[in-house]
Amino acid sequence: MPVLELAPPSAAPAPPAAADGGEVEFRLLGPVEVRDPLTGASIVPPGSKQRALLSAFVVHAGQLLPGDRLTAELWGDRPPANAANALQAHVARLRRLLPAPGGHPAGSDAVDSGREWISTLPAGYLLHLGPATTDVRRFHRLSAEGRAMLASDPGRAAELLRRALAVWRGPALQDSGHGQICATEADRLEENRLTTLETLYEASLRCARHGEITGELEKLTADHPLRERFYDLLMLALYRSGRQAEALGVYERARRRLRDALGIEPGPALRGRMEAILNHAPALSAPAPSDAPVPVGATPDPGAELARLRRRVNELGREQEALSRRIDDLTARLPRDLPARL
Repeated sequence: MPVLELAPPSAAPAPPAAADGGEVEFRLLGPVEVRDPLTGASIVPPGSKQRALLSAFVVHAGQLLPGDRLTAELWGDRPPANAANALQAHVARLRRLLPAPGGHPAGSDAVDSGREWISTLPAGYLLHLGPATTDVRRFHRLSAEGRAMLASDPGRAAELLRRALAVWRGPALQDSGHGQICATEADRLEENRLTTLETLYEASLRCARHGEITGELEKLTADHPLRERFYDLLMLALYRSGRQAEALGVYERARRRLRDALGIEPGPALRGRMEAILNHAPALSAPAPSDAPVPVGATPDPGAELARLRRRVNELGREQEALSRRIDDLTARLPRDLPARL
């Protein structure tokens, strides 16, 4: 059955943030848990079914989840004889486990049944996050901020992206069973994590930090042998480190793995990178690390300025050599009498 978007019913208003301790945080990026701001403790649901149930509620917070969909998530195609009662018992157990809304201790008389996190409705169950937050939101916010800074300030972008990745404590929705909701969300979040990693290393390359990331990229190509973007970034990092032969070797390794696993050749982006490396394309040159403008009113450091200019001269020399080789190569391909007519 489809998941329906609903506003929180008036009988069960969204719970307020916990008092004097920040907000309750539901965490899915690693072992599933809930951070209680009142005590600072992390509450871990016992058993894979309790973790799967909480994960399903958090993934679809603010949405009605029909009972039969939750039953399928917990028991698959082998539900218990009285599935509705079994599900109700799991929901009741989860309610008792969660920190009470409003900063009151769990079980406090100050919290009535109308202010629970999870509402029971005729068609199913609904979790209200209210002002509570999730580590998934935190990860996405930092990732989006990092991507937005990539062009204008790659150093700051790299910092934000590393902070986003630091939110992860392990595989998404770890030990939460294999139901469709959890499995689909775990795959989606893992893809988001890998995309963020790709953006992080692109930012590092824009900051001329190629020498710092080759080891990390080598491991990523081993862990994700069919993901071409990691090979592409590694080839560029190696080339900028003066390791052209190794960069070309990475291409051959990617080609073998793709051909053996999928029966395909590398895509146009990776082939283009290989050809650019073979031709010493000027666009492959690393940016100068200190090209940021000097703030207005600041006194430039003569030593740093001299070092920057020397790096730039060396880069221009390499670009000139690459262009000369390219001219010679193109000239050799022309008809013999054509250069005389140009």
